Amino acid sequence: MSREPNAHLVAVMDEAQVSNKGLAKRMKDAAAQRGVHLGTTHVSVQRWRDGAGITPQTAAIMADVLSTKTGRRITPGDLGFFDHSQQPAPQPVGYPDTVPDVLSLLECLADQSPDAVASDQLAIADGDLNSAVLSWMIARPDGIQSDRPSHQRVGMRDVRAIKDAAGMFMQLDFKYGGGHGHKALRHYFRHEVLPLLDASYSEKVGTALFGAAAEVSQLLAWTAYDTGNHHLAHRYLTSTLRLSQVIDDRMFGARILGNLSHQANYLGNHAQAIQLARAAVEGAKGRATPRAMADYAAMEARALSNAGDRIAAGRAMNEAQRHFEQADTAEDPAWLGYFDSAELMGELCHCFRDLKMRREAVEQAQRAVDSTDPKYARTLGFCRMVLAQSQLLNGELEAAVTTASLAVDGGDTLQSTRFQRYVTDFQAEVSIHATIPTVAAFNDQVRDALARLEDDD
Repeated sequence: MSREPNAHLVAVMDEAQVSNKGLAKRMKDAAAQRGVHLGTTHVSVQRWRDGAGITPQTAAIMADVLSTKTGRRITPGDLGFFDHSQQPAPQPVGYPDTVPDVLSLLECLADQSPDAVASDQLAIADGDLNSAVLSWMIARPDGIQSDRPSHQRVGMRDVRAIKDAAGMFMQLDFKYGGGHGHKALRHYFRHEVLPLLDASYSEKVGTALFGAAAEVSQLLAWTAYDTGNHHLAHRYLTSTLRLSQVIDDRMFGARILGNLSHQANYLGNHAQAIQLARAAVEGAKGRATPRAMADYAAMEARALSNAGDRIAAGRAMNEAQRHFEQADTAEDPAWLGYFDSAELMGELCHCFRDLKMRREAVEQAQRAVDSTDPKYARTLGFCRMVLAQSQLLNGELEAAVTTASLAVDGGDTLQSTRFQRYVTDFQAEVSIHATIPTVAAFNDQVRDALARLEDDD
């Protein structure tokens, strides 16, 4: 789907005799005078000229700059923005309509720090969520605009560099939590990845390039999620879902739906979590490897378990295990390499814990702990905390506190807001035993670990 060029903006820029680069520089200077960081570039301006959307704050700054340049008052409406008289068809919240729209949105997101908001609250209307899912399910791929005129030509070497960088940042995320590398990853995405999408490339390179960009965007979503900024994480995820539509990558798009399900489940939005996971399963059928299908089915099981539906959760867990038994029969993309048997056991132990299946929860969580590679420090921390909660559920207080102490030891994983919640939830569960020496010692350990983390900031 294409947009009409923004004739209003083009006309005013012609009147002001300002180039794309000139307008971008004036806008950044004007924003800096207001204490606002603006990442506008000549590429951003060209997208707006081509009809892409813009945020109200950026449009206001642009209008002020052009008012000064032309010597008359210019409003965002004069520039073709926010003209409600045309009553355009409503679009799903957070799901961009066109490729220029999603790239402009990602530019804006990459200028936002995840520290701005940290809350375990996120309200997404069911209608908006349904619209986004339906848009992805029925959409036709946009396709790659190959070999277009540009001063820069992109090759597979550039794509490999992006994939290598994504892999490096993913390892940092697994080890230290999302807060550690998010700022550097944002800068890399904003200045090294997004500009390449507007360059020239063959269809093969362009398809690989959009796939690599989606991997980085998805990692930005996870790091924002891990930091606790759920609004920013959700916007990254829905934007990444839209990127997967460009190249018809149904397997990666289903992964994003699974991530959205994971987030909704974490926030207690169980009905939405179930719907999103089921959309991932249905949307990927016939287009995903068995390992990927096991991942999506595990997300459905997590959501159903948290909702207390033991029968449906058991079916989804069996489905996940059945798919995983066939995992070695197909070649998986590199981004799925983390989903090994230990990762699946980690997902399933959450299910048994949430279903209050005490014996199964302890057994599965212990297996997950024993099988998880220590390089996945945060994952190991999560599994240990689930084991501790399962042992507590089984009446094993001393063992539970010992396990939780191992999880907290070192403190690296405490940079994850999600991991901190696992710990505080456990502390709340053992609070009735606060006078017992082992519990008191554990609370002291947590307090000291958090203090060390603050000293390291």
